[in-house]
Amino acid sequence: MPVQTLKWQDDALVLIDQTQLPEALVHETCRDVESVARAIEILMVRGAPAIGLAAAYGVVLGARAAVDDTKDAFRTRVAASIERLARTRPTAVNLFWALEQMEGVAKRCADHDNGAVCAALLSTADRLFAEDQAICRQMGRNGADLLPEEGHVITHCNAGGLATADYGTALGVIYAAREQGKRIAVFADETRPLLQGSRLTAWELQQSGVPVQVICDNMAASIMR
Repeated sequence: MPVQTLKWQDDALVLIDQTQLPEALVHETCRDVESVARAIEILMVRGAPAIGLAAAYGVVLGARAAVDDTKDAFRTRVAASIERLARTRPTAVNLFWALEQMEGVAKRCADHDNGAVCAALLSTADRLFAEDQAICRQMGRNGADLLPEEGHVITHCNAGGLATADYGTALGVIYAAREQGKRIAVFADETRPLLQGSRLTAWELQQSGVPVQVICDNMAASIMR
């Protein structure tokens, strides 16, 4: 994946603003909990794994903002950060899973000083990020073996690097197949009403050098035939 949808850099969470793709590649720097929460709510960052990871780093930002508070005030503010992030996408399973991981770390480290808790939270967020990268790569390798040496794949919505920490789940299969030398091209459904296929999947594939053609959603059956 030639672009990274989110990363921890200079004590902040840096995101690609997906609402501006494909017209412009814009990075947004989130330095507090509220900016991360808003990024999730307005679909600046989207895709289940990416949302979960953004929320994990959002908890880190919330904890760091309270590091100089008393222990009780620190715990209260970390809990408030988690609660705020949980309200962003009530149906996002990865969001709540990631927040549960972060909450568990905060509780297990409750007797440590605030700085140590912040360090443990950042280490956990980094671990979740690395795990998602590894999962995406393994999914890609597993799925690539199912694709022919040459052919077309139809995709719907976006399940690539823009939705994860690496090169994606469904699109990861295509990337891995291409890396194996397979000649795979893509028909990308436009995916109405938000056009994740035409705005995001097609753009992402183009960035990676994968041949792609956008089709309207109701062409899928004709293409498969």
